[in-house]
Amino acid sequence: MPNRLADQTSPYLLQHQDNPVDWWPWSPEAFAEAERRGVPILLSVGYAACHWCHVMAHESFEDDDTAAVMNEHFVNIKVDREERPDVDAVYMEATQAMTGHGGWPMTVFMTPDGEPFFCGTYFPPTDRHGMPSFRRLLQSVAHAWDVQREQVTASAADIVERLSQRGPRLAGGEVDADLLDSGARSLSASYDGVRGGFGGAPKFPPSMALEFLLRHAARTGAERSLEMVRHTCERMARGGMYDQLAGGFARYSVDADWVVPHFEKMLYDNALLARVYLHLWRATGDELARRIALETCDFIVRDLGTPEGGFSSALDADSEGEEGKFYVWSPDELVELLGEDDGRWAASLLEVTEGGTFEHGRSVLQLLADPDDDERWSGVRRRLTEARATRIPPGRDDKVVAAWNGLAIAALAESGTLLDRPDLVAAASRAADLLLSLHWDAGGRRLLRTSREGRAGTNAGVLEDYADCAEGLLALGTVTGDADRITTAGLLLDAVLDRFGDEAGGFYDTAADAEALVRRPQDPTDNATPSGASAAAGALLTFAALTGSARHREAAERALGATAPIVAQHARFAGWAAAVAEALLAGPAEVAIVGEPGGEDTTTLERVARRSTSPGAVVVVGAPDGDASAVPLLADRPMRDGRATAYVCRGFVCAAPVTEPADLERQLAGG
Repeated sequence: MPNRLADQTSPYLLQHQDNPVDWWPWSPEAFAEAERRGVPILLSVGYAACHWCHVMAHESFEDDDTAAVMNEHFVNIKVDREERPDVDAVYMEATQAMTGHGGWPMTVFMTPDGEPFFCGTYFPPTDRHGMPSFRRLLQSVAHAWDVQREQVTASAADIVERLSQRGPRLAGGEVDADLLDSGARSLSASYDGVRGGFGGAPKFPPSMALEFLLRHAARTGAERSLEMVRHTCERMARGGMYDQLAGGFARYSVDADWVVPHFEKMLYDNALLARVYLHLWRATGDELARRIALETCDFIVRDLGTPEGGFSSALDADSEGEEGKFYVWSPDELVELLGEDDGRWAASLLEVTEGGTFEHGRSVLQLLADPDDDERWSGVRRRLTEARATRIPPGRDDKVVAAWNGLAIAALAESGTLLDRPDLVAAASRAADLLLSLHWDAGGRRLLRTSREGRAGTNAGVLEDYADCAEGLLALGTVTGDADRITTAGLLLDAVLDRFGDEAGGFYDTAADAEALVRRPQDPTDNATPSGASAAAGALLTFAALTGSARHREAAERALGATAPIVAQHARFAGWAAAVAEALLAGPAEVAIVGEPGGEDTTTLERVARRSTSPGAVVVVGAPDGDASAVPLLADRPMRDGRATAYVCRGFVCAAPVTEPADLERQLAGG
């Protein structure tokens, strides 16, 4: 019989609906049941594309004997970390404090009040590698609860108290050029000059740090900053972490050389990386960067797009129960498919070796050098892609997460405009429509975090949802000229200011009226995505530039000040805040172009403005007689001499209006 997860919207929870475990979703009823029975809670947290979550599920949660122990001694709660990042953050902090590390699956034992007393991650079905079997652990915890309950609950209360004293209250600092130069130096010190990226294995795509370095190079002309981006982006794009056939990046590389990925593909990684490669192309004209930006956007739309117009969260790492099986090849497979000549040529080009770079003598495709015959490569790539499509594909987590769709909207809108792909802008618009029709309650200014198959989930949006959706709407509004997008972004940001702020100028990750957990989460550091606080600062600054709102600009400045100590010493973990701070130092540039819509002069000026690398520049285009009420940056901007005209302002100071593209280029370059 299906358990209580059968009516959930999360694909991860639905994966467990037929377990013999009597799972509960996170709910007041589950905690009440634990209190009624007088038993502890076993909290299991994971996500649909998590390989080791699948392994533990198969080994333990699908096992009748293990499930019997769980059901007898615990109330078992299953949580999708992507639906409830607040729950995940609170208990991951406890897990890291107790064990020194974290990850998923996360396994937490806690009191009926939600206070954790024992935490861990994956546990095997039998004792091995110094880890107890999961069933033995269950029995030990149950025994301790029965015979030492007072000590266990006292320990749990002490853990919560200690965590509450660890809060990320940061002394505010001044955001200035010296701070950002220090951040760039800290990145340089940890840079892998041979392989690209920062630190050793495993290597994650450092999207936010790369965005900061691009902006730092634009401000300072520092070749070192630009070279770190160029080198890292090339190594990632040529290695196995990038899908050489269909585009799109995997979650990370398990080695330091970007060869073997952890094969899951996440929406947020691809949205962030598409924008980084786009901006690298904008700064350098690098054709590889342009190709990767477009292919990544195409992957997002083609492979992650949902019928409702949004974008799915992820593609799984596994297919047919085996990690990476969909993506890897042997030399014999290439020869069988392509023939002897093309097969051997492809094997050499794509680093498919007899010994293999992955498991079972198979290799992950790499493209370490450009092919010597583009036409031949195009045909080989097409045939390989068609053949791979006949394999059983990885599963897809098709829930729509508001924050990650906001990141995708921004990437698609900007890429579509800069690279002359209106279909990408249209895809961004469809996703925005879905968020605003299904996730956003305009009257109550409330945002829901997830939906699936056109059905909204029940979980409240967290800070990153509001901030990233605002970021996406602002990017979309400025490229389409749809002022309603900008107005709605302002409403999202008003909700941020009214319900998420702390007393020190920063932000909590949950709203003041959100469900109370044992601790209110607040993490100003970037993880796989920009921190909610830095994302909010960026959207606030952009909105202020478009509207002239002092309230929003001052809030952005306060939020950046709260992260200044992290930027200076640990810029790898505050790259987005540093990137936003570069925009603050640059003004940011506010560019209003007034001219006949679609006119040659108007289009030329717009192209110059959007190709500018001035950090965080905002560009809006309007007709000379248009309504500028929603975008004050366009107000009182007449054309000069009947020609399209550009107005550039920075930091409350405006330059003279110009009609010549070269003059606009000089103004944006600071000349």
